Amino acid sequence: MDRIAPRFRRYEPLRHAAELMSGMVSGLDRKNCWTIAEHRGAATPDGLQHLLARASWDADAVRDDLRDYVIDAFGDRGAILVVDETGDIKKGVHSVGVQRQYSGTAGRIENSQVAVHLTYAAPRGHALIDRALYLPKSWTQDAVRCADAGIPEGKQGFATKPTLAVTLIDRAVAAKVPAAWVAGDEVYGADPRLRAAVRGHRLGYVLAVAANRRVPTDAGPIRVDALPALIPAHAWQTHSAGDGAHGPRLYSWAWFRLLAEDDTDTGVHHLLIRRNDATGEHAYLRCYSPRPVPLRTLVAVAGQRWRIEESFQAAKGLVGLDQHQVRRWRSWHRWTTLAMLAHAFLAVATAIERDIAPTPAGLIALTVNEFRRLFDALLLATNHTVTTLLAWSRWRRRHQYRARLSHYRRRQKQ
Repeated sequence: MDRIAPRFRRYEPLRHAAELMSGMVSGLDRKNCWTIAEHRGAATPDGLQHLLARASWDADAVRDDLRDYVIDAFGDRGAILVVDETGDIKKGVHSVGVQRQYSGTAGRIENSQVAVHLTYAAPRGHALIDRALYLPKSWTQDAVRCADAGIPEGKQGFATKPTLAVTLIDRAVAAKVPAAWVAGDEVYGADPRLRAAVRGHRLGYVLAVAANRRVPTDAGPIRVDALPALIPAHAWQTHSAGDGAHGPRLYSWAWFRLLAEDDTDTGVHHLLIRRNDATGEHAYLRCYSPRPVPLRTLVAVAGQRWRIEESFQAAKGLVGLDQHQVRRWRSWHRWTTLAMLAHAFLAVATAIERDIAPTPAGLIALTVNEFRRLFDALLLATNHTVTTLLAWSRWRRRHQYRARLSHYRRRQKQ
């Protein structure tokens, strides 16, 4: 809290921010102003609601502090900026930005809010560092509705999700965030302005594209799903896209050289193709690097794209990123920023604890989920002795280790 304390003019809002984040990292099943106030022993949720709606503090300044906190802990010149959107299912029509729209969280069209986020992914850890609420045209074309939700006049214009992602990337670059790559899914890989913006920052990218997309080659524009047939069998290489819960995620990979997108482009372009040898399914990623890099480097960046999904899962499941019950622009940004900060605290603290206490033989490494469980039990509750809590932690981690070892052995026999 010392890092963000200067952002609050008065002690009371700072105290309420600390209470809110304490509730966010607790083991509460549902996290909103009512449940957190009750958990903290407050008589009413008025103080927390005032913090989100009316108190004097700048959520964007706290976001900058959050970003600096993550960079101080995880900063790496080879890090990856991962962009993606996530949806929060909502009831009613008054929550800012809500409408019936596709939500990746639900996997279908739902009444939801959608926001674009930026995750900083580095070898030591990863965490969300920025956010932008997506406003559908049903909102931006209704000035009265925007005003009722407290959307500032300068924020009422329509912007696509890739445009919002560019804003987040630009902001990270302006803040001198150390990074070498940008990664994202098909929504972002299909946008030429986003690709140009990333190249303009002299960052590389590995961006997924749909199978029906065309790419520039020496033979002219070709659909990406026609390229695997042109690649000889010996050109495919087996690489891991990273470690999953059941071991290395092995795929066959190949790449195809592409033409530059414009005359000022001096970097190297490839289409990266991933093949699942068990199913024959292909995935396609459009890649750029300011300087030549080996295939395994692009594969490693592609594998890190899933870090943002892990960030979403942890931020929603552990700190209640999507459980707010607020309707207005200011309150949404304040809740979201503090939830991101709470998640970043868990991610950074877990990394520090791993450094202090290396993983003993027979256990999996300490996870963010397990650290949160211990932090809640040891510091936020007093229902059990320290010995009991640590014994249960070791039991869970030993059980997970044995399950993983058993899975490895089964795979080796296949």
